[in-house]
Amino acid sequence: MRYDSLLARGANRLIRCKKKKTDYHSAYGGCTVRFSGFWIALVCATALFAPAQEDAERAVQSKIIALEKAWNQAYKSGDHRALDRILDDQVVLINDDGTVQTKGEFLASVKKSNAQEQQVAPESMSVHVFGNTAISTGVFRAKGVDGGKPYVRRERFVDTWVYKGGNWVCVATNATPVLR
Repeated sequence: MRYDSLLARGANRLIRCKKKKTDYHSAYGGCTVRFSGFWIALVCATALFAPAQEDAERAVQSKIIALEKAWNQAYKSGDHRALDRILDDQVVLINDDGTVQTKGEFLASVKKSNAQEQQVAPESMSVHVFGNTAISTGVFRAKGVDGGKPYVRRERFVDTWVYKGGNWVCVATNATPVLR
């Protein structure tokens, strides 16, 4: 069978072997060489995107940590507007005593001059990113005065963040007292 008739019928592809100066025809119609080239290109592209993905994940982690700190500061100062932006409208807040609050109930409980809370700060925090969801875990410390008596309490928290409408918002939070 002549090569030009193969090409004319479109049944197979031919690759000219440069080393042997002969025509080469693989069992897959010359796809072996093209397939190898595809895999090489795919591996190279993957190698280029892996660092970019890690950088994007680090950026999200930094953003969530900044939002956690902003949340603590807004709570301490009684900044309802900042808290409203940080918390999703459907947020589920589980307090350290096991009670559940809606966003409205939580905002109503935050006082404008929350002078009893002298300090609210994270002691440790880590953020795990899963696409458009991030889970923040850690321990925060609250120091203040309640009924004229000073207190220091530590709580372990788990906050779930979702990227919605171009912003990261907290959709669920839970705090548990650290007794030891």
